[in-house]
Amino acid sequence: MSRRRGGVMSERLKYELADELGVGNVVRNDGGYFGNVSSKDCGNLVRLAIERAERSMTGAR
Repeated sequence: MSRRRGGVMSERLKYELADELGVGNVVRNDGGYFGNVSSKDCGNLVRLAIERAERSMTGAR
């Protein structure tokens, strides 16, 4: 059995990105569960998170 370590993204960032994509209400209505968010939207959440991380590393905004 594999161990799950703490998430890389903060909960605040997850909700912020979900709101940006328009799925924040889906997550909130399900008590913070992202399982009912489509695979496409989850992929977009990851893409946005990567873009933000890259921008913060380069200092760009």
